[in-house]
Amino acid sequence: MKQSPAFALALSVLALSTFSAQSQEFDIVISNGRVMDPETLYDGVANVGIKEGRIAKISRQPLSGTSEIDATGHVVAPGFIDTHFHWQAPLGYALGLRDGLTSSMDIEEGCAGTVIAKWYDLRKDVTQANYGCASSHEQARAMAIDGFDNEDVLVMGPAAALETRKDSGWSLGKADFDSGNEILRIIDKGLQDGALGIGSTVGYMRDGVTTREMFEVQKVGARYGRHTAVHTRFTPDDSVHENLGAQEIIANALALGAPATINHYNNPGWRLAHEIIQRLQKQGHNIWGEIYPYAAGSTALNAVFIQPENWVDRLGHRFEDTLQDPITGDFYTEKSYTEGVASDPTKEILLWKMPAEDSVKWLTLKGTTMASDAMFAEPLFGPWDTPFEQLSNTHPRAAGARSISLRLGRENDIPLMQLLSILSYNAAKHLGDTGLKAMQERGRMQEGMIADIVVFDPETVTDNATYERGVIPSTGFKAVIVHGTVTVRDDELLEVFAGQPIRFDPEAKPRFEPVSEEAWNLDFSTGMPDVAPGIPPKGGN
Repeated sequence: MKQSPAFALALSVLALSTFSAQSQEFDIVISNGRVMDPETLYDGVANVGIKEGRIAKISRQPLSGTSEIDATGHVVAPGFIDTHFHWQAPLGYALGLRDGLTSSMDIEEGCAGTVIAKWYDLRKDVTQANYGCASSHEQARAMAIDGFDNEDVLVMGPAAALETRKDSGWSLGKADFDSGNEILRIIDKGLQDGALGIGSTVGYMRDGVTTREMFEVQKVGARYGRHTAVHTRFTPDDSVHENLGAQEIIANALALGAPATINHYNNPGWRLAHEIIQRLQKQGHNIWGEIYPYAAGSTALNAVFIQPENWVDRLGHRFEDTLQDPITGDFYTEKSYTEGVASDPTKEILLWKMPAEDSVKWLTLKGTTMASDAMFAEPLFGPWDTPFEQLSNTHPRAAGARSISLRLGRENDIPLMQLLSILSYNAAKHLGDTGLKAMQERGRMQEGMIADIVVFDPETVTDNATYERGVIPSTGFKAVIVHGTVTVRDDELLEVFAGQPIRFDPEAKPRFEPVSEEAWNLDFSTGMPDVAPGIPPKGGN
């Protein structure tokens, strides 16, 4: 049969492309793996060529490279992205990398806005995973209300809370006109210097932060088009108050036309929270939520929501069933709780709050992200190669949140593409849609994307961290690649530092606009004005 000129041309182009793929020398070739891309839903056995930190070729034809990773029987997927990883330090990154984590960010506690630039500078060229931070609402309050000004502590980022939380103004204090605008100015400084967005722990500050303050905080982010990620007011609580807290943030975001994240909504009321978020996503709003697949959370002993009058008297819990010391394994009593708050107020504890069977359900939720809420262990800022058995205990989510997601998915027949979406692509998509270029180029197995990649055995990958021993690394990873550099090989962390900053470009001028004195005096006051605006006095016309 005679071939048309167009068909002949197509054959010659295909042959040329195949020859080019075979003859080109790549830095790394990942061969014969099951390549999975959650954005396009591509799922097939292929070879991946990496060149100069990017995915240069995905082909079924053989590729030649300086080094090769035989991925036969393994999944080749986008590197995992965690937007809620508090342990922003070498040992934290080390544990995360052993669990497939390539991009580690803290968008809840965040970092004081005045030191965001320095926080990023300190990690340049010495960090094994990608790193990023939000501008912190909480730490701005500690500075403006408590007068905390120790820059050496503030530049610790999320870990600064271990010191700033020893005072109480950041949590209980109500901002006046001057301190309120100073809070907003500090937050704005962080955004000006490239912070990912705003992180707010209003759930820890619910008695101090008014609804006007929370709205104004989100307004600061809206001026930059960036999202505010929030540990919502009341969380953790009952299902009514949990959702009221989420609805506050969502209503603000819709009014401001701004993105928002509802942090760890795997709490009472999560089904309604998810339905609301899903409906808004279908309408085109960049609002999303996160979960982690554990029945227990972790927090500081002096957190406002576990004070006896709230946790025990109002919500009906018992310390003896819900409040656990991760070091000793003992549960608190009201007596030991009171003694502990007096002696070590910011001590980490485990907080048991949800049925274990819900963990599997959360992993099936569409459009959400798995964000670990990883906490610290000691030595907090130890060298990256400190033996893990020398670390103190902490919640297992720091070491195993990604692998437990894969294991639970395997054991409960959750589609692997769904798991890869919540572990990587969804976070990249939502953050990328805020204009963050670093996330527009990650979370995808596609040619041209940055080569942040995990190679794992889907049948054996597993978490090893437990509540009793929370810092045991995960296993089952053939390779973890950061920016085109193999950083984990056969479950061994290598001495390479390829981590890249995840941030916006700094801006020359701030966008801060102070709130008017009238708004502060009316909406930030603890009482009502004698005459509400626009309403005549009693007896008037």
